[in-house]
Formats: sequence, structure tokens, C-alpha cells
Amino acid sequence: MRNDVRVRQAPVMIPPPGILSLSSVFPRPGEPRFGLFVARRLEHLARLAPVEVVVPVPWIETSGPRPRMPRLGGEPAVAQGALTVHYRRWLYPPGLGVWHPAWMAAQLAPFLRRLRKRFAFDVIDAHFGYPEGAAALRLARRLGVPFTVTLRGVELIHARSPRRRAQMAEAFPHAAAVIAVSSELRDLAVSLGADPGRAAVIGNGVDTGVFYPRPREEARRRLQMDPSRLHILSAGWLVLEKGHHRIAALLPRLHAAGLRADLWIVGEAGRGADARPEIARIVDRHGLQQHVHLPGAVAPEILAEYMSACDLFCLASEREGWPNVIQEALACGAPVVAARAGAVADLIPSEEFGLVVPPGRDEALLSALDQALRRSFDRARIARHGGSRSWAQVAAEAMEVLRGAVQERRPGKGGNS
Repeated sequence: MRNDVRVRQAPVMIPPPGILSLSSVFPRPGEPRFGLFVARRLEHLARLAPVEVVVPVPWIETSGPRPRMPRLGGEPAVAQGALTVHYRRWLYPPGLGVWHPAWMAAQLAPFLRRLRKRFAFDVIDAHFGYPEGAAALRLARRLGVPFTVTLRGVELIHARSPRRRAQMAEAFPHAAAVIAVSSELRDLAVSLGADPGRAAVIGNGVDTGVFYPRPREEARRRLQMDPSRLHILSAGWLVLEKGHHRIAALLPRLHAAGLRADLWIVGEAGRGADARPEIARIVDRHGLQQHVHLPGAVAPEILAEYMSACDLFCLASEREGWPNVIQEALACGAPVVAARAGAVADLIPSEEFGLVVPPGRDEALLSALDQALRRSFDRARIARHGGSRSWAQVAAEAMEVLRGAVQERRPGKGGNS
């Protein structure tokens, strides 16, 4: 009788891929809160694999109320925890239009070739479908690596432009993977040619070391909130598209319905149409000087205090990808009223956590605010729900997609297509 001897082979350990991330929306020395949601995912991803980030920064920034030159540090590469960040100046002539991605790729390619001699990255991880995704297609072809694209919300605006839509439709079919922060964005990617089998939905996470419930009365005392009133919080860039002014315009009707509510709008001027003149007009017209408060930009820890102190968080914007501010508010125990956009319905899956209304419908928003301010919510349950998705979990999901993009690369796809 023959005895078979089986030799167990040790599993082959495949090292994690080297990841070169590309995003023009990323915290900068002069704008530490710009693109924090991109930075958070990459910071946690860098704990799982080697990651370096290239941040194209224009010499002259034309978005926003007036042209300006963004400030940068003096070092060519900056260590941010496990991340290495390269801020690269690039020239973006006005009117560049359809040539924007090609121009970005042409200016970055020489630097990436030099970088690859030291950091042999295996994949280009582009954030935003335009211009980064379209630029990544060109860079991947030049460097012979696959590329991935993450869609974060602004692609819905770019898709309205035939030329930008065409640029994304050229890039997405060749991406080794597409990550979208909402189902709506995944559907857009697939409609523009992305392989459905390589298109995943991965939402953002929340830092529960910052966003967690504080004792409400203590927070209200510190923030000098009138204890005899209800308090609605809105937060984000002070631009019209965020809808802060729409909430302010509804305050008189809430007061008339017996709901003595104040509105707190936390944030600073952003890169869109300034909302402050419209908010001031509404305040003056209705005599709301004692009821509308604009504390300006605050540190995340202070924002978490506002979220803990408020009776209700409201986001009235009509366009979002994954609105981090909703998840942060929920993690602090605040019920939310929000317009349905992007992943809002995923973040607020039932009325236990808040109410979702059609975008741009002031009557629906008013009704939801009235209902939510009169209801009693289980804030501890809301906080558990809001804090259930960590950035470590997000990074692990993204790592799986990126690893697959490298390991399962097929001829004719990715960088060599």
C-alpha cells in the first residue's frame, strides 16, 4: 500500500502595490481644510500600502471670488504621517477648455518619470473624473501602469458639458477600476463606459476620535446658545449651492408656527458664488439679526460641539457626492434633515435618523424641519449609526479594489490600452 506524502507549500505573500495618488483637491499649506475627505482616505490607505500623492496646484487660482496665487511650503515633498505629498505647480491658461486634462498630464509626466525611479508605483489612483481621471488615462499610457478613478460628486456637473463628458467617456472604459462614493455616481460612470464589474461604491468614513456626542447642555453653554430656543445647524462652504440661505429664508415661517428656532451657519467663503450677501439680505428683510449666527470657520473639534449642541442638522444643497458633514453630524448624535442628493439617502436610511426631502423644494424642506423639530429622536442610536463607518474600513475597501486593479490587469486595459 502506497503512502502519499503531501508537501504543504507556504502561501505566496504578494506585497501591496505602490500607489501614486493624483488629486488637485487636497489640503494645502494655505488651505488646511481643502479636500480633507481625500486626505483622510489616503492617510489610512498609507497604513496598508506605500502611497505618495501628487497635488497639482495652479500658479494662479481662478476659482473663487478673485484670482490668487495659492501658498505652498518650501519643501518639494512633505511627509504627512505615512504619506508623502508632492505639491506641483502647473500652468493653467484661461480658456484651456477641452485641453485641460492633456495639459495637466503633459506637465506632470516628466516629474512622474523621475519619481518612478525612486518610487516604483504600480497604479495611478486618480481622484475626480475630470480633469484628474482624464489626465490619468494619458499618464498611465505614458508610464505603462493601470489607473483607477474615484468619482466624488462634481462629475455630475462636468457631465453637463459635452466636451468634459466626452473626456470622461474616453477615460472610464480604460480604467482598471472606478470607485464612486454613491450609487448615483457609479451609474454615471457605467453610462460613460465604465465596466460594471469594475465599478464599486465606497463611501467615505468618519473620524470618531473627533466626531462623537458631547453633553448637550454643556456644549450649548460654551457656544452661548440661548437655552429657550431651538437650534438648527448648517455647515459647509458659504456658497449658494450649499443652500444655507434657503434655510434662513424659512425661519420666519417656523417662528410663525410656534417654533422659536435659531440658525447657526458654520463655515467660510468657498470657491463658488458667495452666499453671505444673500444671507444678509434675508436677515435684514425679516429682522433675523438675533436668530441667524455665522461663527465662521471653526476647528473640527468645535464643529463637533455645534453638532452635539444643535436640535437638528440641516443640509439643503442640491448636489453632493458623499456629504461628510452629514455623517459627522450623525456621529455626534444630531438628527438630520437633508435634500436628496448623492449618498444622502444611504446616510439617512430611515426616519430614525432624520428626514430626506426632494432637492430644491422649499415647501418640502419647511415641512421636514417642522416635523423634525417637534419629534423626539434617540440621539445615542443616531450616534452609533453615524460612527459605524471608519476611515480604516474605507481604506481597506479601497485597498482591495486597487490591489485587484494591479493583479488582474489584462492586456489592452489600464495603462497600455
